[in-house]
Amino acid sequence: MTRPVKEWIGKHDGQAVPPHVRARIFDACGGRCHLSGRLIRAGERWDLDHIVALVNGGEHRELNLAPVLCEPHRKKTREDVRIKSKNYRKRAYHLGIKRKKGRPIMGNKNSGWKKCLDGTVVKR
Repeated sequence: MTRPVKEWIGKHDGQAVPPHVRARIFDACGGRCHLSGRLIRAGERWDLDHIVALVNGGEHRELNLAPVLCEPHRKKTREDVRIKSKNYRKRAYHLGIKRKKGRPIMGNKNSGWKKCLDGTVVKR
């Protein structure tokens, strides 16, 4: 079976989804929240969520979007960012990329030097 209309694909990730496409996505999902499975009632606020998040390699297109209620959407977005950050840290570790540590404060136990009561500085 072919689609009666062409699939909407965003030109860039920040492009707003047109209202007619939002309505098409809402109808295709039967008006149910993608995350909680609850029917979205009239007047309730809902968003479009990327099923595979953009930060995790998803695309900004109609087939990757689903209607979700605002509260579950915020939780899923936090989880998506957490997963992306964890993957980035693991990848940086395996590639040998480490953040530079700042210089230790003089007199701090991590500096390797200590100041005596008479004013002299000696190596720990």
